[in-house]
Amino acid sequence: MNEFDGPILSEIWHLSNLQKIQLGFNHFEGTIPQEIGIHGNLVHLSIQSNQLTGRIPLSIFNISSLQSLILAENNLFGPLPGEVGNLTKLQTLFLTDNMLTGEIPKGVSNLIDLVKINLGLNKFVDSLPMEIFNITGMRVIELLGNNLTGTLPLNIGSMLPNIEGLFLSSMHLFGTIPHSLSNCSKLIYLDLGNNRLTGLISNSLGYLTHLKYLFLDGNYLISDTTLSFLTSLSNWRDLKSLQLSGNPLNGVLPISLGNLSGTSLLHFKASNCIIKGEIPREIGNLSSLIDLDLSGNDLIGSIPTTISNLRFLQLFNLSHNKLSGFIGDDLCKLQNLGYLHLTENQLSGSLPNCLGNLTSLQEIFLGFNKLHSNIPASLGNLKNLLKLDLSSNNLDGSLPQEIGNLKAAIYLNLSMNTLSNGIPREIGGLQNLIQLSLRDNKLQGSIPGSMSSMSALEFLDLSHNNVSGSIPKSLEKLLNLKYFNVSFNKLVGEIPSDGPFKNLSGQSFISNEELCGSPRFHVPSCHNSTSKHRSKRRKVLVIFLLAGIALVLLVPIVFVLVWIRFIRGKRNDPRQTFDSSYVVSTRGRISYYELLQATNSLSESNLIGSGSFGSVYKGILRDGTLIAAKVFNLQLQAAFRSFDTECQVLRNLRHRNLTKVITSCSNLEFKALVLQYMPNGSLDKWLYSHNYFLDIKHRLSIMIDVACALEYLHHGFPLLVIHCDLKPSNVLLDEDMVAHLSDFGISKLLSEDKSASYTKTLATLGYIAPEYGLEGLVSTKYDVYSYGIMLMETFTRTKPSDEMFDGALSLKQWVRNSLPHSVTEVVDANLITPRDNYLERKLDCVVSTMNVALDCCVESPRGRIDMKDVVARLKMIQIQLLAC
Repeated sequence: MNEFDGPILSEIWHLSNLQKIQLGFNHFEGTIPQEIGIHGNLVHLSIQSNQLTGRIPLSIFNISSLQSLILAENNLFGPLPGEVGNLTKLQTLFLTDNMLTGEIPKGVSNLIDLVKINLGLNKFVDSLPMEIFNITGMRVIELLGNNLTGTLPLNIGSMLPNIEGLFLSSMHLFGTIPHSLSNCSKLIYLDLGNNRLTGLISNSLGYLTHLKYLFLDGNYLISDTTLSFLTSLSNWRDLKSLQLSGNPLNGVLPISLGNLSGTSLLHFKASNCIIKGEIPREIGNLSSLIDLDLSGNDLIGSIPTTISNLRFLQLFNLSHNKLSGFIGDDLCKLQNLGYLHLTENQLSGSLPNCLGNLTSLQEIFLGFNKLHSNIPASLGNLKNLLKLDLSSNNLDGSLPQEIGNLKAAIYLNLSMNTLSNGIPREIGGLQNLIQLSLRDNKLQGSIPGSMSSMSALEFLDLSHNNVSGSIPKSLEKLLNLKYFNVSFNKLVGEIPSDGPFKNLSGQSFISNEELCGSPRFHVPSCHNSTSKHRSKRRKVLVIFLLAGIALVLLVPIVFVLVWIRFIRGKRNDPRQTFDSSYVVSTRGRISYYELLQATNSLSESNLIGSGSFGSVYKGILRDGTLIAAKVFNLQLQAAFRSFDTECQVLRNLRHRNLTKVITSCSNLEFKALVLQYMPNGSLDKWLYSHNYFLDIKHRLSIMIDVACALEYLHHGFPLLVIHCDLKPSNVLLDEDMVAHLSDFGISKLLSEDKSASYTKTLATLGYIAPEYGLEGLVSTKYDVYSYGIMLMETFTRTKPSDEMFDGALSLKQWVRNSLPHSVTEVVDANLITPRDNYLERKLDCVVSTMNVALDCCVESPRGRIDMKDVVARLKMIQIQLLAC
């Protein structure tokens, strides 16, 4: 291999009597010239792994002596000409990893001497070319990654008796795996992953005793409850990789798993397969394993102690199961372990101190368990650690100073624990750290100024702690910082305004004691210490003065106020008989005439939306406040109940993600709520109007806002509030694109001793939970179901009522069928930019989000997660997304 740059030298093509041209693995550019056809005696042509463009010249197919044609890994485009059938002596045809389009020509059936064909990773379309399967001498067929569809030939075993490698993954194959495949006794590589294959995985696969690599992942294959096909594979002595992930196997791991090529098996992956029961102790017999992935199943019991026998293990993933018990010291015997993923189980006890001895560890994910006790200081020994996630546990004590030794770390999430005391200044030594989340702990003290040295930091969340003091101005040096949140602490002083703080909003600083700064942060402006002192003295004097006046004049003042109110009531329109049963105002009530003036007499030009019980008008009050007036249609009896319900629900609710009610206007003939105006309209508008666009980050942020609102309604308020009508049109966006849940017209209030209610009010079809049925049963889990549907809709840009969803298919089934490997088939096409360097990681986040949505939409209400879990999981996904 040389490293030539630029176009291929034209002199090469004029050399006579060449039999072999091999120009692979260089940096040649340009096109393949037509002159290549003059080499009538050419036997071998290889221009692999260059930067060639253009079409394959037709003159190549005039070289009848050609036995090997390798043009793989270039940028060639256009169709593969049918003249390829002229190369009747061809034995090897490698055109993989180009941009070739159209059908695979039927002329390939003329290539009767063909032994290896590789057309993978192109853009070929139409049906699987059966002509290739008729070439009996074929040893390798690779077509993976094309847009080909069809079924495998039923008699494939007799058609390809010499086949050694069959690579047909990531296409659109359907049907079953033919039983005759077991007759392909020479088969070494079988890759059928990421298709739409169905049916039972046959025990007859056990006859393929030479098989080393079996990839069946990402299909719809099933097995019996004992996964007996795994037992049949015990005849395979050379198996190196077995990948079954993403198939609904729905069974229990057999004890015979330990007989599965224990001395040769390197990779065993069976994630998201609905595998139940316990992990058999015999798994410890697979002593050569490098990768073990059983994540996303329903495994129970403890982690077998025999796992300590897997001394070569590098990846150990049992996350998203129901495992319990302790993380034992047996794990510390895996000295080659690089990736430890046990997230979202029910593991308890303390973290083993010996984890610090596994110096090969690069990732530790133990979030969403029940771990307690301190974070071991020994974790500071992990010099190669890149990612540490201990979030959503019960870890307490101090954050160890040794955390500053994790110099290689790029991701650190210790949120949602009960860590206390201060943030150690040593944390500033993590200069490669990109994401740091310490939210929802009990941390105290000040923000260390040393954090200004964390130059790579892009995400910093210290919210929901007891952090005090000021925000160090030195943090302005963190020029890569994109997300910063210190809300719900006890911070004081001026908010820095330069560097990354130029791009932050007030949402980063809410609910602190005495922060001040720029008006765009929605905090008071800062004053010098002298003026503050004077201000405090004035306040004291005013308080004493007012107290004295109140004692002397309280009764007369009250009398006068009542009299004035009475007189004004008389002077107003006689229809103005106010209903005072509900106090929802944040200011005085607005009169009917003032509301008419604000909305230009409820002009159609001010109309911004209509609903089941009325219309919404934009307006502006005398003081310049923009409003949205929700006027109820009192010709509908249900509108009276809707107005009363919204007043009753909203009068005491206070949350940043709920629509704020400014005041109300009510008489016998007119009822209206005056709401905070949302200049960016509804989520529905942003999803379905062609003039608007939301990227993945914005969609996830909006849905987290909605989830936070529901978490407050379900868990953060003395009474249970069930919204009952979640849908994109009821999610409104303010000037900062922060989402606010609105329209509580059919919501339900439940007392503490009541967890469910019955209703006859019909919500929007498509979002209704199954238990609503004929009885109309609603609970908080009803909202969870509707939220899950809306979460799917937000990322697929497809309504649950879309005409494509008939009785046989629903939005939920459509999304479920796409996971985990075909999410691009359902996700909003506007979110997919092929040249996006982070596209794969972003799609992983979408897959994780859709899994949350599906967990919200479990048929049984008891099986659904609650909104606390939804918020926690989506915020974790948000952290991963921000890394992109």
